[in-house]
Amino acid sequence: MQNQFLISFSKKLALAFCFFALCASAFAQQKISGTVLDVSKQPVIGATVMEKGTTNGVSTSLDGEFTLTVTPGSTIVVSCIGYADQEANVTSAQSVYNFTLSEDNTMLEETVVIGYGTVKKKDATGSVAVIKPDDIEAGLATSANDLLVGASPGVVVTTDGGNPSAGAQIRIRGGASLNANNDPLVVIDGVPMSGNYGSANALTMVAPDNIESLTILKDASATAIYGSRASNGVIIITTKKGQSGRPQVNFSANWHMNTASRRWDVLDGDAFRAMVKEHCSDHAVELLGDANTDWQDQIYRTSFSQDYNLS
Repeated sequence: MQNQFLISFSKKLALAFCFFALCASAFAQQKISGTVLDVSKQPVIGATVMEKGTTNGVSTSLDGEFTLTVTPGSTIVVSCIGYADQEANVTSAQSVYNFTLSEDNTMLEETVVIGYGTVKKKDATGSVAVIKPDDIEAGLATSANDLLVGASPGVVVTTDGGNPSAGAQIRIRGGASLNANNDPLVVIDGVPMSGNYGSANALTMVAPDNIESLTILKDASATAIYGSRASNGVIIITTKKGQSGRPQVNFSANWHMNTASRRWDVLDGDAFRAMVKEHCSDHAVELLGDANTDWQDQIYRTSFSQDYNLS
């Protein structure tokens, strides 16, 4: 009888111990929150915040914010493509955790994020070219067309004069059709410019100083993003944008002097009349008159121009 009582008491004690253990584990959970930003203080969207060693995790919102319930003493890991991972130890005395992610240059060199996924950089090098005006003398360009001249293999730009509003014939890897339009699709900040919008070329709508980068998609894979409009290639323009923090003022001033790069050595009036007299009649020489006009002096002149940009 005494043994049965001891066995029954042991079972009840074990059940009570399990109950208190479950309650203790339930009360041990802690709710934390915070934000994930990059080095420019912009929110990182879609970053993964996960409790290390578990499958417990969430993704950051459009504002880079997250809320997660974890166990005190655990470690949370923040990760995102293109950024270095960060870790933090959770303590019961702290409930807000803010992270600032820095770019992972090694990862950026290995992969390229495109409109329909990620590919290795060595596979995308032949079809994607990036031009950054800050790396070249963008101030010497009167329009975005000039930034493309000689900037990438397979891209041929034929400008229509020196007028800043003039158009240009742009061919990426040659023409694709004999009758249809062979101009590439221009996309400015995600908006496809399918028309000219009152200008000879959509590229003339953006000043070179306002361009952050120019991305040229050359091959047929661009049609997977923009459809048949991209059959002649795509030129993606990303403009500069403001950042949070102290105000920043940009000003550039350029002064240009244009001269003829080459003058042709031609006969003057007297030399031309002497040649005519040698091979033709005197009457033909009389018709030529006696002027010695250098028509290159009349056609060409040294011009000056100024360009100012304030943002």
